[in-house]
Amino acid sequence: MNIPRLVISGLSGGSGKTLLSLGLARAWARQGLVVQPCKKGPDYIDAAWLALAARRAAANLDPWFLPPEALRTQFARACGRTAPAELALIEGNRGLYDGRDVTGSCSTAQVALTLSAPVLLTLNCAKMTRTAAALVAGITAFEPDLHVAGVVLNNVASPRHATQVRQAVETYTDTRVYGELPRLSANPLPERHMGLSLRHAAPEQDGVLERLADYAEEHVDLPGLLDLARNTAPLPDAGTKAPACRNAADGEPRPRIGFVRDDALWFYYEENLEALTEAGAELVELSVLDPAPWPALDGPDGLDGLYLGGGFPELYAREIAASPHLADIRALSEAWRPVYAECGGFMILCRALCGDAGEVPMAGLLPARTRFFPRPQGLGYVEAVTVGQNPFHPRGSVWRGHEFHYSRCEMPSDDPAGFALRLDPGTGMGRFSESPAEKAQGHDGLCVRNTFAAYTHVFAPAAPHWALNFAAAARTARTTRDRAKHALPGETAP
Repeated sequence: MNIPRLVISGLSGGSGKTLLSLGLARAWARQGLVVQPCKKGPDYIDAAWLALAARRAAANLDPWFLPPEALRTQFARACGRTAPAELALIEGNRGLYDGRDVTGSCSTAQVALTLSAPVLLTLNCAKMTRTAAALVAGITAFEPDLHVAGVVLNNVASPRHATQVRQAVETYTDTRVYGELPRLSANPLPERHMGLSLRHAAPEQDGVLERLADYAEEHVDLPGLLDLARNTAPLPDAGTKAPACRNAADGEPRPRIGFVRDDALWFYYEENLEALTEAGAELVELSVLDPAPWPALDGPDGLDGLYLGGGFPELYAREIAASPHLADIRALSEAWRPVYAECGGFMILCRALCGDAGEVPMAGLLPARTRFFPRPQGLGYVEAVTVGQNPFHPRGSVWRGHEFHYSRCEMPSDDPAGFALRLDPGTGMGRFSESPAEKAQGHDGLCVRNTFAAYTHVFAPAAPHWALNFAAAARTARTTRDRAKHALPGETAP
């Protein structure tokens, strides 16, 4: 499968790769190219900006979640969504070779090697000239099998500075310089999550992306980069089949699963939504911030399940507390409809959210409060062992996810017996054991009726049971509801 592709990376976080990636994605999209944006994950915020820039849903690529063949398949599937992509732009994270360990596992370099993709390096050249050539020489020689095909010189102070650095790189290395980006007076995305709005038209977002596209077009060799991406070898061992998902069988009801996507909750992997659809579910987009009514619980278009993703509920705590949809969420849970909540969604299901606004009441479905802190309370990859019964993750299943939360769970009891997941690595809702063998293990996942909530974010392709079980539980709820609706007087639906 021949998919033109290009990986954008840097020496570290803050190298300028996000601004360059956004500028390139929007510049090529407005030229009429179908650009598939990808983010080396796990990531929601940069992925959302990439999707806005390319005008196409972003894909998550992460070797922690998927082995090489599955990663290639996932990449090919993303590029084949709706209109086939003419170009895939993959933004890395951190430094090119930075991974989980000394071997660089799960690094951007590993993604590039898996996809046989050329790498474009963004190099922050502030206060350096000839040293830039030494850095490029070291990067290109460090992993001989990796194709570091070019460099964009970022943060150059003047045309003279740009010329000096370009000459040094071209004199001492064989790496092509594809452009020089002048120093910007201010970062156009200082708080990337604060610039994203899903409730209101945000022309300022589009304005930022248009300015970045102009910036890229003026200072970067876009035709040369397009030729580089197009001259990449065919993707090895790639298919488009999703082995873990299936469509609903003939005659099976198609359950309706709602998912909240608004300014408070919007952390959803496109792959998760696709997996639920392929498992037979019909997805219904909702909001907890918009007072517009949700489908009636037992109406003809009623919801059979609910998915609450992550986000920033702490920024909208008062609005959420006043929302009529907290009652809708409670009604769904009390009717034993499957409800799945992760991170921000979990915070909404608790008794209260404690932060700068004081203690604000939430849905009250779980016997916990969450308290917001200025620093992360859980961060990084997790491996979960399912130890408690729930509708979504079979007991004994082992699956991978990630966590990134600034809030901490406060429980009336520190007894880990009530948690459905044991994390190693991971923090989750807390580490409670005093045993040396277990004190590094986190505990996560609370389950009430068919409602499950955890700090851990799931990535459906890495936990193939999740979407199938979610859709199956929602289908059972719909079947039970339909039988009750059509039961004769005096009969009880099974």
